[in-house]
Amino acid sequence: MYFRILHDENSGELTYLLADTDTREAVLVDPRGRDLPLLQALLAERELHLRWVLRTHQHDQLMPAEPALLARLGVPVIQGDSTQRLGAAAEGDVLAFGDELVRVLATPGHTAGCLSFAWRDRLFCGGLLGVNACPHQSRPAAPEALWDSVTQRVFKLPDETLLFAGHERRARAVSTVLEQRRWHPFFAGLSRDEFLAQVAALPRPPVLAHML
Repeated sequence: MYFRILHDENSGELTYLLADTDTREAVLVDPRGRDLPLLQALLAERELHLRWVLRTHQHDQLMPAEPALLARLGVPVIQGDSTQRLGAAAEGDVLAFGDELVRVLATPGHTAGCLSFAWRDRLFCGGLLGVNACPHQSRPAAPEALWDSVTQRVFKLPDETLLFAGHERRARAVSTVLEQRRWHPFFAGLSRDEFLAQVAALPRPPVLAHML
């Protein structure tokens, strides 16, 4: 098995490459269109055949060229809110690559159609835990749904489950369910109403032009 993390230090965004080295089939989680040359080079270097592109969420209203760029990878693009005629996935779907399986979890909140992807002992959960860390969106689109997704879905997973973020700023990109359940600044020790009050108090900075 091959696993690679790609981190954009300017935006904090993260992309993950998973591959079954026996069958040479691979998956990309949250790739960015501007990184296509790098991603294609990584696949070619290891003679990997891309099977799926998995998007935990998208901000295509800010980056309208993104769907067309990702389509150049030539494989199904899976996301929750399929507004661009891409492949839609739903809770409980299972996606195979080689001898490996990825399970789809519906985890709305950061955006209305957010998905998380469970693979082995890992969960790729996009922007769920980075409540105010997304470079494209300063606060959750659906705070009530986010609370439910995190507390009733993510935090119910085994303590040792590894959580991989979609973006991070001055924080670790990889953590565990136990750690986040105990110490997350927006969820640990708070009631639902207290969480919603914290989210409502978040500033609304303008989207920076260089992020688009």
